[in-house]
Amino acid sequence: MTAPSTTHSSEPIRMVSFPVEGMSCASCVNRITRYLNNVEGVEEANVNLAAESATVRFDPARVGIPELAAAVEAAGYEARIERVAAAAQAAPIEDLAAARDERDESHRRHVAALRRRLIVAALLTVPLLIGLVRMTVAPWLPALFTDPVFQLTVATPVQFWAGWPFYVGTWKALRHRAADMNTLVAVGTSAAYLYSLAAILVPDFFHAAGLGMGTEGLPLYFDTAAAIVTLILLGRFLEARARSHTSDAIRRLIGLAPRTARVVRGGLEADLPIEQVVVGDLVRVRPGEKIAVDGIVTDGASGVDESMVTGESIPVSKRAGDDVIGATLNTTGTLTFRATRVGRDTVLAHIVRLVFDAQGSRAPIQRLADLVTGYFVPAVLGLAGLTFVAWLMLGPAPAFNLALLNTVAVLIIACPCALGLATPTSIMVGTGKGAEAGVLFRNAETLERLGSVRTVILDKTGTLTEGRPRLTDVVRAAGAPPEPELLLLVAAAEGGSEHPLADAIVRHVRDELGLGLPTAADFEATPGGGVSALVHGRRILVGRAGFLAGAGIDTSELAADADELAAAGRTPVLVAIDGRLAAAVAIADTLKPGSAAAVADLRARGIEVAMLTGDNPRTAAAIARSVGIDRVFADVRPAGKSDIVRAIQAEGKLVAMVGDGVNDAPALAAADVGVAMGTGTDVAMESAPVTLMSGDLRSLVTAIALSRATMRNIRENLFWAFAYNVLLIPVAMGALYPFTGIVLDPILAAAAMALSSVTVVSNALRLRRFRPPRSVEVPESSFRPSTQSA
Repeated sequence: MTAPSTTHSSEPIRMVSFPVEGMSCASCVNRITRYLNNVEGVEEANVNLAAESATVRFDPARVGIPELAAAVEAAGYEARIERVAAAAQAAPIEDLAAARDERDESHRRHVAALRRRLIVAALLTVPLLIGLVRMTVAPWLPALFTDPVFQLTVATPVQFWAGWPFYVGTWKALRHRAADMNTLVAVGTSAAYLYSLAAILVPDFFHAAGLGMGTEGLPLYFDTAAAIVTLILLGRFLEARARSHTSDAIRRLIGLAPRTARVVRGGLEADLPIEQVVVGDLVRVRPGEKIAVDGIVTDGASGVDESMVTGESIPVSKRAGDDVIGATLNTTGTLTFRATRVGRDTVLAHIVRLVFDAQGSRAPIQRLADLVTGYFVPAVLGLAGLTFVAWLMLGPAPAFNLALLNTVAVLIIACPCALGLATPTSIMVGTGKGAEAGVLFRNAETLERLGSVRTVILDKTGTLTEGRPRLTDVVRAAGAPPEPELLLLVAAAEGGSEHPLADAIVRHVRDELGLGLPTAADFEATPGGGVSALVHGRRILVGRAGFLAGAGIDTSELAADADELAAAGRTPVLVAIDGRLAAAVAIADTLKPGSAAAVADLRARGIEVAMLTGDNPRTAAAIARSVGIDRVFADVRPAGKSDIVRAIQAEGKLVAMVGDGVNDAPALAAADVGVAMGTGTDVAMESAPVTLMSGDLRSLVTAIALSRATMRNIRENLFWAFAYNVLLIPVAMGALYPFTGIVLDPILAAAAMALSSVTVVSNALRLRRFRPPRSVEVPESSFRPSTQSA
């Protein structure tokens, strides 16, 4: 490997994904991965047998795509880079679609070639099997079917035309001093074919060596060789057909993108290709049409079905000022919106890119299979040689024939294919199902880890609650001004604050009371305490009891009222005017409809649930009780959230942190699994390994259930793949013969090998039937509340 360059480019690391043709088993995957990782400038290479593709992270200043393709070809395979697409930050959805189309086209060519070879092989193998039937149970059948020259004539095209890909694969592997699945098939079938050919051409040699079968002449194994080739081709064809469904989800996602948009320019409407829409364009969408790009509604009102992005089937009401997502469906009214994100920047493009990347990543559980397959084929070749020698030396007559048949059976029954497919097929289906349900996994490692989480920490605001606080109560002290005047003074003082509670008071005065705010002077904010300002010459203090007490103000008059409000789950804020206590103002954030159900389901699954909040302990305890949470961390500042995460991890627990993906970024990064609550209108999906697009906590239950279902599916696949090889290779070697007198026919070995790969892929496809747990299904109703941002 060339030593890395000491110069560093400012160009960002890129990721590309391209089809790879010619792979047949996990040994192929390991060899291509090794060659790619040895290229200078490659950060990481993942080769996916199920997707028949390679995904590579690389430094474009040090290596280009042609060099990556050359590495694949040096390993003995073909890289299709005609329409290779960047699957990273710079890739628009059109490029990702082109990459997917390239993979699909490559896969279609592969399936078509397999179909042609399988049909020819099957038609020519049938007469050979008829000959086998004539020799065993039906001697009245025509003698032509057992004629040696006829069998040679029929078997040769099967061996060298239908089976040609096995020889090509073997040659490519041998050129690099390696062996793979093709090697096992080519050596096994060639041994049976060439022995049979020699028995026809030089029968006296075998008779002189005592290798015949008495007076009946030498047995021929053309039928065995042809049947093996046919059955393995059948297995590969069925496996390829099944694998084509592993990417159904990403095809559907890409297919969601509209092709045109109705753009209003200069007062005129025109239908333009989606590529011509630019940020700032006004776009009009009628009932029943798809929203072309992301934007903000400027006119109209309607319900929008966002299920294709968030997984929720309930339409969301939209009006002026609300965000809309490209590819979602407008249902009832006409909307006009201003485009804010187009092309590669849309929510749909981000989703497709994340799913694309996740499907090309590798899960940690795959490392065991990778380790085994690195030694698998050489070990099988060694066992086959041992089998031949042992049967030839120790076996009963005819020892040579039994040695040959058992050796072929060992070579044929070994199946590294199943090991190579066990993990990636399930990962592809699992990540796709997640996207359909509005759950985005950044990579396969996250999908694996989430199901093992034993503690979930929920940030209160925006996770358990709507994240849009509102004013609920005003309790005035003796001598305080009337409520409207009081609230006007408080709102004016809070106008310079960015705190969500301040925003709730300001919105109430502006929207509910319809009052304009006077200008405040001498504004000063104390983090974690409150604010102070001059309004109309009067000193206004708004904040916690301790903040007012620090200013020498007696808060005892309203202490009981504040405690009562806190006990009810509301956040009390005290107000002082000119040095005297004036009021206690209560603010509450509405719980999301599914929060309690989600918490109950998480606890039922054996997961501890904790809540983080900056609220005082009494308010926090009240909110926690309402949703069934026992463990509460109150009075936590944003900087202290990650400390709480690490403290729980120190207890030996695997922790998931759930937050809004912005204020909680350090805590999300500190957790074993960070989960961001997306709204469908931001890019929260970039800030955490898992994103819940709907912003509904019930999606977290779906994500954990999907993770556990996927890992259970992978373990089933790996168990089958390992058990199959561990149990049947000894049987093929003749382990049962001393006890039962039974040896494994190579034809049955070929059928078992073909079935093993098909079984693994078919089992992975069962994940397509995954449904969210019934306990957290979102109930149907006409509309959900608007997702307009505060």
